[in-house]
Amino acid sequence: MDNFMAARSQMALSLGFHIIFSCIGMVMPFFMAVSHFMYLKTHNPIYRNVTKAWSKGVAIFFATGAVSGTVLSFELGLLWPTFMKHAGPIFGMPFSLEGTAFFIEAIALGFFLYGWGRFNKWFHWFTGVVVGVSGLASGILVVAANAWMNSPSGFDLVNGKYTNIDPIKAMFNPAWFSQALHMSVAAFAATGFAVAGVHALMILRKRNVDFHTRSFRIAAIFGVVAAILQPLSGDISAKMVAKRQPAKLAAMEAHFKTEPYSPLIIGGIPDVKNKKVDYALELPGMLSFMVYDDFKTPVKGLDQIPLADQPPIAVTHYAFQLMVGLGMAMMALGVIYLIALVKKKSWFTKRWFLKLFIAATPLGFIAVEAGWTVTEVGRQPWIIQGVMRTADAVTPMPGIGYSFYLFTAVYFTLSIAVTFLLYRQIKMVPVLYDNAEPLTH
Repeated sequence: MDNFMAARSQMALSLGFHIIFSCIGMVMPFFMAVSHFMYLKTHNPIYRNVTKAWSKGVAIFFATGAVSGTVLSFELGLLWPTFMKHAGPIFGMPFSLEGTAFFIEAIALGFFLYGWGRFNKWFHWFTGVVVGVSGLASGILVVAANAWMNSPSGFDLVNGKYTNIDPIKAMFNPAWFSQALHMSVAAFAATGFAVAGVHALMILRKRNVDFHTRSFRIAAIFGVVAAILQPLSGDISAKMVAKRQPAKLAAMEAHFKTEPYSPLIIGGIPDVKNKKVDYALELPGMLSFMVYDDFKTPVKGLDQIPLADQPPIAVTHYAFQLMVGLGMAMMALGVIYLIALVKKKSWFTKRWFLKLFIAATPLGFIAVEAGWTVTEVGRQPWIIQGVMRTADAVTPMPGIGYSFYLFTAVYFTLSIAVTFLLYRQIKMVPVLYDNAEPLTH
């Protein structure tokens, strides 16, 4: 493995782990705040115990997210020094603000964890809301920085030098809103289905059923609403990609030929050599309609993009198809949940219904990983779209392969530790949380 591939692999590994930790850390505090609110309104001790149990999970993912995020910040400078040298002064503001949001989140989480019986009950609840809002803001700010890499703005490039730098314009670049919206909704969908799936498993096993039923319904409603809204955010994001990154869209769809009534490709195996897609379902004109709201307007294909500027087509296409397929499956399950909520309440206790949510536990995070694969691989060969190539930004230092192997071991160890801690939390529910202690506030 050469240094370039080792550096890319290390970033992919680090981002792949961090995105899971950060999604859960962004979303779980909102679940926690809802259950806490329900406790304050109903004085039902089960809601208090759900809140305490979830708060421990939030603390675990906050700690692991802080570690993996810190590693990423160092990797940007150490693995991609040329990139940071030029890009740092331009898109550094969202990273600085993300650090502020992180500290606010840390302080609020400390208040929440140790504030039981010490603060005014509504102030205590508010600190939990602050944890969620600051965590979500932190995620949005990081996504804004990534959006700048996909849609660079806020500077002029004159004779190889970056001038007239405007950090505000760079942060609020044309792609920031669509990417932030899509990622935020995805985080709620993925975390909602994952948490609901764990609680559904416990209900199916008839373990602490009341505790897990209330937990399941809170998590599931977040996941269901997000999954149903996700296609709308995806449409906004895809239109932005079509406008700012036509090569990425062409790779996503394996769209080789520019032609009127451009077809939407579902599935298929791209044959890059012969510039066609085998075994695919084609819907004529649908890609044109989704991009331009017009069935006839041609969508730019790979035939109009120089070969040196094309991303890896197969990987981008498969990742995109996987993301969309899983998203549609989650949306379908969301519709089933809403039917159960409105008309078929008996479904909530049916084994098939619970098994559907158990099966859906990992789907959201697989979709998130696939989505980030599309975002990053689809931008290649650029690290800054149309401005700087990834190969020109990598460190010249040797031995990056050894660093990759080391960090692989570190992240897998961290994953094992997190899995153990979460498993221990679930096993301790009957002892620590599923009881009716005297009310504290």
